[in-house]
Amino acid sequence: MDLELKNKIVLVTGATRGIGRTIALEFAKEGANVVVNDITDGTPVAEEIKQMGREAIFLKANIANMQEAEQLADKAVEKFGRIDVWINNAGITRDALIHKMTEENWNDVINVNLKGTFNCCKAAAKYMMEQKYGRIISVSSVVGQRGNIGQANYSASKAGIIGLTKTLALEFARYGDITVNAVAPGFVNTEMMRTIPEKIMQRIVESIPFHRLAEPDEVAHLIVYLASDKAKYITGQIVGINGGYYT
Repeated sequence: MDLELKNKIVLVTGATRGIGRTIALEFAKEGANVVVNDITDGTPVAEEIKQMGREAIFLKANIANMQEAEQLADKAVEKFGRIDVWINNAGITRDALIHKMTEENWNDVINVNLKGTFNCCKAAAKYMMEQKYGRIISVSSVVGQRGNIGQANYSASKAGIIGLTKTLALEFARYGDITVNAVAPGFVNTEMMRTIPEKIMQRIVESIPFHRLAEPDEVAHLIVYLASDKAKYITGQIVGINGGYYT
């Protein structure tokens, strides 16, 4: 299927590794030009995309800071003239049971995962409303839908993204062909998951009907589709990709 993403300008936050890196590369494979964002050096990812024959730049920004998120959007438009697709992927964890969770643990996760997503949506709004076109896709999580022990902060941040997505879909629709959706992955085979002790990992895998983790490219394929004009009538949706772990 031709997703007609050639020469689209796509910005991906948290794009230096894991799901974010895979998303950036998948868009490049579909012919898009990519803005790679993270707080760590994303130059290698940008260079990898250039080797695929696409344009790419790395823009460092802490999206938890409103001013930096706005500057990220401004610099992307300065380089490419527009932003067609904005992927809110950046996120962190600071896991602990509630009675052991510090205020700093809570604030750090909410600031990056939820406030950062708000900051980026607001920064993207200015340009997408002007051009009357845009795709915003945020990465929520299955734990934002069903909760998870030891992740009160993370679950709350991802649940907040769900509410934000539904509201912004309604707000943006009046400005033209602008959709706002989120994906809610289950457990994905990334570096973070590989740090989990073997016994706990075994229990997680056994609880998934498909008895395996998702691969990053499976999540990326869904996001790329939602960003395409093939999905232009889909907005305000939270699309689960969890192997049946939550239905």
